[in-house]
Amino acid sequence: MSLPYDLALLQEITETSGVPGYEDRVREVVRRELEPDVDRVRTDAMGNIVGTIEGGDTDVVVAAHMDEIGFMVRHVTDEGFVQVDALGGWDPRVLKAQRVTIHTDDGDVPGLIGSAPPHTLDEEQLEAKPEVEDVQIDLGLDAEAATERVSRGDLVTLDQTTERVGDHVTGKALDDRVCLFAMLEAAKRIDDPDVTIHFAATVQEEVGIRGAQTLGFDLDPDLAIALDVTVANDVPGFEPGDHVTELGEGTAIKLKDSSVITNPKVHGRMEEVAEGEEVDYQLEVLPAGGTDTAGFQRARGAIPVGAISVPTRYLHTVTESAHVDDIASTIDLLTAFLESETGDHDYML
Repeated sequence: MSLPYDLALLQEITETSGVPGYEDRVREVVRRELEPDVDRVRTDAMGNIVGTIEGGDTDVVVAAHMDEIGFMVRHVTDEGFVQVDALGGWDPRVLKAQRVTIHTDDGDVPGLIGSAPPHTLDEEQLEAKPEVEDVQIDLGLDAEAATERVSRGDLVTLDQTTERVGDHVTGKALDDRVCLFAMLEAAKRIDDPDVTIHFAATVQEEVGIRGAQTLGFDLDPDLAIALDVTVANDVPGFEPGDHVTELGEGTAIKLKDSSVITNPKVHGRMEEVAEGEEVDYQLEVLPAGGTDTAGFQRARGAIPVGAISVPTRYLHTVTESAHVDDIASTIDLLTAFLESETGDHDYML
């Protein structure tokens, strides 16, 4: 099945490394992709990057974050194992038996997080609850060589390729690179809008929505639309009421998460656009979790905000999975919403 978007770019942008505060490699991909399609590109002191298409006097921001969860090196032990501090929210259960890359000033160093054979563990060890602080990275080097190659402050990401599996795309960092990709695809499709559109790739979302908060203050938009993944628990072990969203049912229009309640007029117009353009969609009510939407809403006074989400299974793992059609629906809805934004819609409540 052929896709109506550039899968190779999605693979590149998800496989590229970029932990919170160090999104450099991702930012360069974003810059490369935005520059041919916008009027100007700028960055700020935090590393947010914004590509602007000039239109009317109304300013609209579309935002997706660049950072992925990862680690920072805090210590190399006398045995040559690397201890780390988390950057973002990890579930320690998924960290064992993973390959990693340590990003140093002198180049990338491969490593792995091992797991002891279960038949060598006693009952207490088998029942122990894993903690992120227990992670030890094996470089396959002795202590002297490990200390020479790796230093405190080096960055760590998990290794994974992005693959097509059936009707899904799976890999690391779909949170939030799949939405960053959707934003870049929309920027390619929009020409001569009635409003000025700022396509913003933000930083440090995974450690507290920091980039969006500062950028919202700097840009002071009239309307902000955030793009992020959302939970799809449509897998064995969950009741239908706990699915939040389901893969293959369309893009998700956010009503709320634990950080924001979106503007009813904004999400209402999103629904109208989706129905008018025959874009499949579902409504998202997320019990826990926050997004850049909240950062923009409260950055400088009260800003009307909406959010479009890509339903994604297995969040914060290296096998995050999204349906190819839901990705297409997200691009289609975002593009149609922006193309139909005239600046005359009243989002005041």
